[in-house]
Amino acid sequence: MDGTTVPPNCLNGIKVLDLTQFEAGTTCTEALAWMGADVVKVENPDGGEAGRRGVSDPYYFMIYNANKRSITVNLKSERGLALVKEMAKRADVFTENFGPGVIERLGLGYDVISAINPRIIYAQVKGFGEGSLYEKGLCFDPIAQACGGAMSITGEPGGKPIKPGPTIGDTGTGMLLAFSIVSALYQRASTGKGRRLQAAMQDSVMHYSRGMFIRQAQSGQAAPRRPAGGNAPSGIFPCKPGGPNDYVYLLTSRANPEHWPRLLKLIGREELISDPRYDKAAARVEREAEVNEIIAEWTRRHTKEEAMALISGAGVPAGAVFDSMELTDEPSFYERGILQTMHHGDWKMTMTTWPVRFDGAPAPIKPAPLLGEHTAEALSDWLGLDAEAVEVLRNEGIV
Repeated sequence: MDGTTVPPNCLNGIKVLDLTQFEAGTTCTEALAWMGADVVKVENPDGGEAGRRGVSDPYYFMIYNANKRSITVNLKSERGLALVKEMAKRADVFTENFGPGVIERLGLGYDVISAINPRIIYAQVKGFGEGSLYEKGLCFDPIAQACGGAMSITGEPGGKPIKPGPTIGDTGTGMLLAFSIVSALYQRASTGKGRRLQAAMQDSVMHYSRGMFIRQAQSGQAAPRRPAGGNAPSGIFPCKPGGPNDYVYLLTSRANPEHWPRLLKLIGREELISDPRYDKAAARVEREAEVNEIIAEWTRRHTKEEAMALISGAGVPAGAVFDSMELTDEPSFYERGILQTMHHGDWKMTMTTWPVRFDGAPAPIKPAPLLGEHTAEALSDWLGLDAEAVEVLRNEGIV
């Protein structure tokens, strides 16, 4: 598929000084890199960012740092700090997601960087917002999902809260910040002024979970745990052969009363179409367990792929529960360029590219950088340092 991928190049010429780590911040800068920005990741010479060191293999780092360049700089040295400040003068965007107060203690806080470069977009991710009761607290994705409401609405009625699988606290926050950075860059083209952007993971999860406030407004009570759909039948139904992911999710909508009779015709239960026990949406909700068993009796006789095709073909929304291996094994994702293979040193892995196609073509994946792989190259491009000057910095332990 490599021959038909096309770099979007929307942000060509934009320089991003990247001091992010783990996932929320790195997702943001990876998105900017996919759009063509020159993202230079500043890492500690002793092992690199924490995401490289926190696991026994590089897969975690690889998937959140594609398309970037890596330089190593000792920020605890006066010369190293001065070097990063020189880069900040030439940067369009500065990003960080250290713990509360860390970036200020390093001497790279907003007041310092904006004084050096008033045009810079200074973007930060924290767990909790400025002025929050928990402002000083450390945060990872599960914490944000708990505190932002997502867990409270995930799970079965009467069951305990469950953390959603996708990392909306991390990746979701990064995507919101990336969009905000691009918007600030667009505004800067007319104002000439930079902006300070602050994204809190708790606030972002609340944003992604904002549908829960609809239920609260309707009932006057906290939004309950209930599978998406709010109608019957809507939910996950078992399929053969009964493996851990052999299920199909189907949804009948109150907005389309034809979903229910279409489904009954498909499963051969036309006699129930006018049955007063089930013909109204409210009646089906009252008898949800009965309704679900009627559908499950049919789905158990089909694979999830068969069930999805048949239900969808009947005009009812349905989706098989595909796991990561099933998605990886599906050839059409490679044919469309949505899945690509990344090589990182001696390692390789399959990952998704940017999901939006530009003029019909997907974006290519460039490998996540090896630690310090681009130190000489990036310092030459940004600061005009020649190989001899960079070698001096190496010998002094600065880079």
